[in-house]
Amino acid sequence: MKKALSELNRLLTEVHPLVLTLAVLATVGMNLLANKSIDTGLSWLALDCGILFSWLAFLSMDVATHCYGPRAATAMSLVALALNLVMVAVFFVASRVPGVWGESFVEGSEQVINGALDNTFGGTWFVILGSSIAYAVSAVLNNFLNWAIGERLGDNQGFGSFALRSYVSTFLAQFVDNITFALLVSRTFFGWTLLQCVTCAITGAVLELVFEVFFSPVGYRISRTLTAAPASQAV
Repeated sequence: MKKALSELNRLLTEVHPLVLTLAVLATVGMNLLANKSIDTGLSWLALDCGILFSWLAFLSMDVATHCYGPRAATAMSLVALALNLVMVAVFFVASRVPGVWGESFVEGSEQVINGALDNTFGGTWFVILGSSIAYAVSAVLNNFLNWAIGERLGDNQGFGSFALRSYVSTFLAQFVDNITFALLVSRTFFGWTLLQCVTCAITGAVLELVFEVFFSPVGYRISRTLTAAPASQAV
């Protein structure tokens, strides 16, 4: 255990604080906003507002993998996940603290609204567990797939290489993230059909890819300006 913690600490020291901060922010934000669904107007398409942050989590992983290698990027992802669980615990405690939320002051509905806000921030154990498992699995897949593609591309480390690595790894990892969560949580606890699970996973991955395409130039510029060892030396 001591050796593992020492290795984790070594890997984390390689990651620029900005990248780590963005990863933590994105992980906390996407899990909190996942409580709000998006009304798409289509019965077979289910999305949530977590998508507004999840692209940033994967872009942070892509930058970290590009600069420091898949092991450091995975260590960063797992630390971000652990800190998210800490925030989940804080939110849970806040939801149990006696008092009222500012938005609950609606005459005649104070108790209902206050209870709903407490439940939103308090979270549900199976949602938290399912999202944590899905995120951990997809993070490992994203980081090592991104690195493997980079290895095949060789010395070509321009924007085209960064984009190809990011687009392929993000789409596949996001699909795995979405389908894992859908099968563990949505199908088991909310009665989703298999079609809904697969459709949600695919469409969610496509939308995540759109965000990735739009913001990948920013991620590439960040990776270019980081004072880090070349990606070929980070293992």
